[in-house]
Amino acid sequence: MHDLEIYEKQGFAQTIGLGERPALVMVDFVLGFTDPAHFGGGNINDAIGATQHLLHAARQRAWPIAHTRVVYADDGSDAGAFTRKAPGLKKLTETSPLSQIVKELQPLPGEVVIRKRQASAFFGTEFSSWLIWNKIDTLLVTGCTTSGCVRATVVDAVAHNLRTIVVTDCVGDRAMGPHEANLFDMGQKYADLMTAAQVLDATSTTA
Repeated sequence: MHDLEIYEKQGFAQTIGLGERPALVMVDFVLGFTDPAHFGGGNINDAIGATQHLLHAARQRAWPIAHTRVVYADDGSDAGAFTRKAPGLKKLTETSPLSQIVKELQPLPGEVVIRKRQASAFFGTEFSSWLIWNKIDTLLVTGCTTSGCVRATVVDAVAHNLRTIVVTDCVGDRAMGPHEANLFDMGQKYADLMTAAQVLDATSTTA
């Protein structure tokens, strides 16, 4: 039996669907994740390019928009177990060039920037309260890396009972194996998988 047949037999991959009030989150599209010498590489630059169009459309439709950055204190005093596994993350401080959002996706006034110390955009941040305040029922997830902070955000979004959509061409990873495996797994258990074009087509009546 093939892997997909196992999941189908067990009833996974049901459709969550889109709600009436979407928000767009761009997870950690910062300079450090565009550079293979630091935390980037793979198809992350491609994901940034695809996200530009989705971001433009989201702004036209007045959807709430959130950006996230990993930000640690200069002295590392707020770092924890996450940085034991990946010590280089402590380079992502408030003023470090590596932690700055890429120029293609720079936030505009009115768009929230979430600073986080863990993989998920939800953990230890104001993200969930921002979503509640904006009456969001559908979270469109873009960013990097697919296997890391994107996945963690998706799992927590489901735990907050949000309709969760991974925008497949707007997420990237430093290696394609983890990217593809995690897209498959999230699509089976946590989220719907849609391209940016599919999202915009499906939400055209809410524009």
